Amino acid sequence: EETIEVIRPALQADGGDIILREVDEVTGIVSVTLTGACGTCPASDQTLKAGIERIMRDRIDGITEVVAI
Repeated sequence: EETIEVIRPALQADGGDIILREVDEVTGIVSVTLTGACGTCPASDQTLKAGIERIMRDRIDGITEVVAI
């Protein structure tokens, strides 16, 4: 949740937001929902993988992937 709060201002600046849905501690998969402008943006996959996932993997041990649901 702390890392989501680091990411959130950048998404909100573009009219979007992020909701943390689940963290699977066994697989390391984090499930999030992108909302607002981020939910419908054609670049949301790039934002998810190159931005959100990279930041979460750098800051949190054991994170293997971030997926949008």
